Amino acid sequence: MTDAPLVSAAVARPLRADARRNFEAVLAAARDAFATNGPDASLEDIARRAGVGIATLYRNFPTRASLIEAVYFDEVDALCRAAGQFGELPPWEALIAWLRRFVDYATTKRALLDGLNRDSDMFRNAKYAMFEAGKPLLARAQASGDARADVEISDVLFLISGLLSVSYANDEQRERVLGLALDGIRPPRP
Repeated sequence: MTDAPLVSAAVARPLRADARRNFEAVLAAARDAFATNGPDASLEDIARRAGVGIATLYRNFPTRASLIEAVYFDEVDALCRAAGQFGELPPWEALIAWLRRFVDYATTKRALLDGLNRDSDMFRNAKYAMFEAGKPLLARAQASGDARADVEISDVLFLISGLLSVSYANDEQRERVLGLALDGIRPPRP
């Protein structure tokens, strides 16, 4: 579906199966810990959650910053790959499914934001990769008449990102506001 450049090269995974399992376990545990406790989550707790020793964590991620970046870039890579997975859905459903996956990504990003170097080339490449992954989905929805012709993927992602920076009273309110934003992407009715 998409030829978007992926950022998976930013997260070099070990080749040996056991080392790769440990690496993936640390990434998953870090993703959960950072989402719960922010970028200052305990590395010892992350290692414990992953079922590995702290030395294994440091062997794969020598610094807290390298672990935070790996979690972030892994999330971006998953978001980019997801764009291609929705290709079988009708255009509007594919766009909405990917934007909902973007909401998941944005939640993780929000927890990691303070620990990321947002001026790095890798961060800029990640942003570019996300935009490129979403472009074909928006273009399909526009071609089918399901999305406004006057919006760009950057408009849509900035809109969704902005909505996610607000604290909502509950999940239902967040869903209502997200629904309003998604309705705004639709073309005006005659």
